[in-house]
Amino acid sequence: MSNPAQAPGDVASVADGRADFDFLMGRWNVRHRRLRTMLAGTNDWYEFPGTCVAQPMLNGMGNVEEHDFPTQGFKGMAVRLFDPARRHWAIYWANSLTGILFPPVFGRFENEEGRFYGEDTCNGQPVEVTYLWSRITNSSCRWEQAFSPNGRHWETNWIMEFHRA
Repeated sequence: MSNPAQAPGDVASVADGRADFDFLMGRWNVRHRRLRTMLAGTNDWYEFPGTCVAQPMLNGMGNVEEHDFPTQGFKGMAVRLFDPARRHWAIYWANSLTGILFPPVFGRFENEEGRFYGEDTCNGQPVEVTYLWSRITNSSCRWEQAFSPNGRHWETNWIMEFHRA
């Protein structure tokens, strides 16, 4: 376990997970695919372009990612904070349509994938939500969101394919 007195960037502090999102910092072009209707058993996807800028905050203990969806008429923002005691991240989402900070998902990276879980609502009903970060390289990565009404059956409803700008 790392010593909390160590300075950010020390090998021990980086190994605890706080550097997990370093791959995402910078500018990206993003291809989005979303289900038109979620949790309805349909396979009706639509695609749209976007851009993303991610930057570190709080000496690496957090980061902010802003998304622009020019054809959709809104922007989005993820705020991530690392908890060194629990060695996991909390990810919060907000968008310019509601101005509301959505409930966080919590998780970490293992075996080159980041898995995050939390609770949300869909169509006014409570759901479990998961985010998956995968296929991470220096120039690309993939993010997926899935909902479950019961914790057993999951439906992926949003996929982002990131390519370094």
